[in-house]
Amino acid sequence: MNEPLAITSAEEAAVTIPSKHTRPARPNVLPVLEKLAALYPHLFGATFRPLKRGIFQDLLDAQPGSFEKESLKDALSTHTRSTRYLASVASGMPRTDLLGQPVEAMAPEHVHHALLEVFRRRQGRATEDLTPQLQARIVQAIDASGLSPEAYAELVRARNEAANAVLDQALSDIAQRTAKDEALLRAYEASGQTTVEAFAEMYGMKLPVVAAALKRARTPLTIAATPEAQAPSTTH
Repeated sequence: MNEPLAITSAEEAAVTIPSKHTRPARPNVLPVLEKLAALYPHLFGATFRPLKRGIFQDLLDAQPGSFEKESLKDALSTHTRSTRYLASVASGMPRTDLLGQPVEAMAPEHVHHALLEVFRRRQGRATEDLTPQLQARIVQAIDASGLSPEAYAELVRARNEAANAVLDQALSDIAQRTAKDEALLRAYEASGQTTVEAFAEMYGMKLPVVAAALKRARTPLTIAATPEAQAPSTTH
């Protein structure tokens, strides 16, 4: 992944994917992080949540005189580069404001790149290959994105060949699953069964599995990535 540009605002920190060469934290970062956790435990406490864009100015406005701008900027930069924070982004959790309210869905490309970064860090400590887990998570991310697999791939594909290979395998898995879903739908329509429950029982299949497959087959995703989705995030 490309090394991030110098942070110019806390918003940029919240959407920038870190590299191995992040600048060291200043000595005053820990006290600021502790203060943030005390003031906003729902964001900075035991569970990290993705921050809304503009959170830097929101904090300055909500806590006038409580934070020095540069130390707050560095603290937020350190926070949003942490594995725990990136894991919250990778989970697809929405961006959250100071009141703990979700205000914006996480962009698919931010979810994807957070997945890759969390995988890179965990793989470096693991003794087994975590690629299958990453592949499965990407499939889940594609399903949750609301985009067609093709549009998702166009949005997130980068120059990293290894990352692209995992993406391509996830796309292949979805294509195989789609073929099975369509075959199951044809079998259901030809079975004469009037309910999904009866159809699943007839074939000895689990109802939730059958229901999910039929739903996917009936509502294929054809949504393309919009220009707004493809454009870089702005932070003003």
